Amino acid sequence: MKGTPLHRTRDLTRNLTRVSEFFLLEDPDLQPFLLGLFLSMYLVTMLGNLLIILVVTSDSHLHTPMYFFLSILSLADMGFISTTVPRMIVNIQTHSRVISYVGCLTQMSFFILFGYMDGTLLTVMAYDRFVAICHPLHYPGIMSPRLCCFLVWVSVFVSLLDSQLHNLLVLQVACFKDVEISNFFCHPSQLLKLACFDTFTNTIIVYCVGTISGFLPISGIFFSYYKIVSSVLRVSSSAGKYKAFSTCGSHLSVVCLFYGTAIGGYLGSALSPSPKKDVETSVMYTVVTPMLNPFIYSLRNRDIKRALWRILRRTT
Repeated sequence: MKGTPLHRTRDLTRNLTRVSEFFLLEDPDLQPFLLGLFLSMYLVTMLGNLLIILVVTSDSHLHTPMYFFLSILSLADMGFISTTVPRMIVNIQTHSRVISYVGCLTQMSFFILFGYMDGTLLTVMAYDRFVAICHPLHYPGIMSPRLCCFLVWVSVFVSLLDSQLHNLLVLQVACFKDVEISNFFCHPSQLLKLACFDTFTNTIIVYCVGTISGFLPISGIFFSYYKIVSSVLRVSSSAGKYKAFSTCGSHLSVVCLFYGTAIGGYLGSALSPSPKKDVETSVMYTVVTPMLNPFIYSLRNRDIKRALWRILRRTT
């Protein structure tokens, strides 16, 4: 009969097989607070990164590979935070949690694209510091404008490849048992949890892909700093050592912040799944990290501070 539980179950399965939209996480009691918090953090992030780009492009003293990569990193940070926060602000403002299936996949693709691009650019910046400290006489020849542009394009291509690989894995899921996503944005691990069949293999593949794609940039950073430390320790004067290490301070701070929060969230969701912890760690590496990067580079970098003062003097 049409009203039997078996028939209703079949209807539910058939409906969820053709999912057209998902529902993102929402907390009605905290909505006013979250709206103000995330809007202010988003504006600070965008203004801070735009300021870094403005300073680098307008000051001829900063037309070097290091600051070229920094301006590209600021663009990636702006894209990274813009894939999640504006959508969440609009959802809070309109009291809507709905995101379409296509919109969810698009958000996920851009999130991974800009997130992985952050990691690869940090690796490129570590290589730049390695060449500057270990091969200072050959630095202008090695880090030519052509090589710098090539490294940026490689970073974009590898990030796009990683993004589409995750997208392809999620597209293999043809049936969902639920449409409630326990986070404020779409993520491959969240969508695989909603699959109505055993996705153990796909989940293992996603975590393996994430581990490998994260290991490669981190290994590049470790290798670069291993060479840097080995080279600096051979310098006899303490002033020379301090000068060499001071050029890496900002970059190391950003690396620790980015990978610390990302790896913490990654391992946390894998070892002890908890929606609340997932949201907290997601906020840390999707919102807080892009917001703090401009402050780290502007406060810890003398060249950026001098360039800012020069711009202020010109405008006043």
